[in-house]
Amino acid sequence: MVAELEKISYDDGGGFRASYINDTVGIWHFHPEYELVLNTKSYGTRIIGDSVELFDRYDMVLIAGNIPHCWNYYRKEGSLPEKHGIMVHFKLESFGDSLLSQHEMHSVKDLLIEADRGIAFSVDDAKNAEKFLIQMTYNKGLDKVIDFLNVLKVLCSSGKKGLLCSENYKLEYDENGNKRMTDVYTYISENYFKPISLEKIARIAKMKPFTFSRYFKKNSGAGIVEYINRVRTNKACYLLRETTYHVHDIARECGFGSLSNFNKQFRSAEKLSPREYRDQFK
Repeated sequence: MVAELEKISYDDGGGFRASYINDTVGIWHFHPEYELVLNTKSYGTRIIGDSVELFDRYDMVLIAGNIPHCWNYYRKEGSLPEKHGIMVHFKLESFGDSLLSQHEMHSVKDLLIEADRGIAFSVDDAKNAEKFLIQMTYNKGLDKVIDFLNVLKVLCSSGKKGLLCSENYKLEYDENGNKRMTDVYTYISENYFKPISLEKIARIAKMKPFTFSRYFKKNSGAGIVEYINRVRTNKACYLLRETTYHVHDIARECGFGSLSNFNKQFRSAEKLSPREYRDQFK
């Protein structure tokens, strides 16, 4: 899978850049900096290396440098709420080998090694880190560093974290990069509610259907049909929680061809029927 190189700017000259996330197009990209992302108001599908997963509010992940990634956000009424998340970038060099070699930093060193496969944290972890991440967006100097260390303390003490990329995942990109997979992900996120054929997606990727199907599976960790169903199911989860729409209307709005197929795909993903899922939020 080919990703675009993104250059991260540090406008205050510091080693830790924290900013709010506003509307984004979900470009498939990579950069040498580590990245910590907390989503507080958004939901959709995140792709990190060969991991493709649904995410909801208070999803927090840490990614090592040079792992390609993107977040495909679903927009209510065509837009996303302002400041729907916080993103932190930092360089490994900001710590220095001498500091990381200290006994007191052992857990931080282990955390940074685990980040080579991407780490997802629990909702509780995300909420515990939120205060310090918010402070990082406006604090400077030593106060900002202290906030960052408090975030690291939350991450290192987490008892409910999970690795995202497969153990043998390898980064693949060329010097120029290209937008093939970005175009595919964007098309799906904007048209998931319509019938989507393999032939159409393959044309967007400028590949033959069979070749593209193997290419997508090899590099994303999911088959194209599985990925589209994940996107649709995640939208359905939101509608079941946040609206009173009938289940058959939700199935149609999310692009499922029939109610029976919707029930089958939803139960496969969530281990519950749509109605059982909705009942949890009453």
